[in-house]
Amino acid sequence: MGIRLAFAPFIAFAVVDRIVGPTEGLIAGALIAAAFVVRDAVTPARSPKVLEIGTALLFCALALYAVLGSPAWSVVGVRLRVDAGLLVIVLATMALGRPFTVPYAREQVDPAFHHTPEFLRTNTIITGAWALAFAVMVAAELALLYLPQVPHRVGVLAIVLALVGAVKFSGWYPGHVRRKAGA
Repeated sequence: MGIRLAFAPFIAFAVVDRIVGPTEGLIAGALIAAAFVVRDAVTPARSPKVLEIGTALLFCALALYAVLGSPAWSVVGVRLRVDAGLLVIVLATMALGRPFTVPYAREQVDPAFHHTPEFLRTNTIITGAWALAFAVMVAAELALLYLPQVPHRVGVLAIVLALVGAVKFSGWYPGHVRRKAGA
């Protein structure tokens, strides 16, 4: 549940963006992301996670720019900036050797495994799957913006398949690793 909940700011952004507009969507995403950081900072036995901190910074910066700068971004342009920011956050956690999935996995995996090479490798692979999904989303949004001959439904389908694929892989892969280790 934890990792899925971490994407709530992006879901709120998408819903509010669709119903009201991109600036309001960015503000909604910023408020929810900031609330998660505060929740983790003040709750005993919790600490803010890199994904949530990065998400809060991303949405706050984009919302502030949208309010003060009044950019002429299209809906796809705003989504491109959000998804590109998320991709950068995910890639940075991998480059630093601290895949963003680790804190979420620690909430579900026996502490005896937290410092094993398999635990880190599993999280690196799952984080890589999410990075791939976000890269596909960014590519689809770039195509929608700059290649008008690409049908809109193709870009949307690529985005949906990338997200569904990452979610399914994240659920399947840990069990696969456990089965493989048990064999």
